[in-house]
Amino acid sequence: MFLARVYVTLKPTVNDPQGRTILGGLRSLGFQQASDVRAGKYLEIRLDEGERAKAEAAVEEMCRKLLANPVIESYRYEVEETKG
Repeated sequence: MFLARVYVTLKPTVNDPQGRTILGGLRSLGFQQASDVRAGKYLEIRLDEGERAKAEAAVEEMCRKLLANPVIESYRYEVEETKG
């Protein structure tokens, strides 16, 4: 069994209204040192797979087909073996 941790973020050239809203909230709470916020997604996926290479290939395909929009988002992931 494997656990994949997937991180999806907007590409640097894409506007991030959610990040700007969070930044405004932080500043209104007195955190003036916050200069920029970029929001993203974090997902954990458990895979019933016996081989690391197959688990990584499956996660790559999941990211390309559903989890990230390659036009505006970048992604990276980590796959680690876990106990059932």
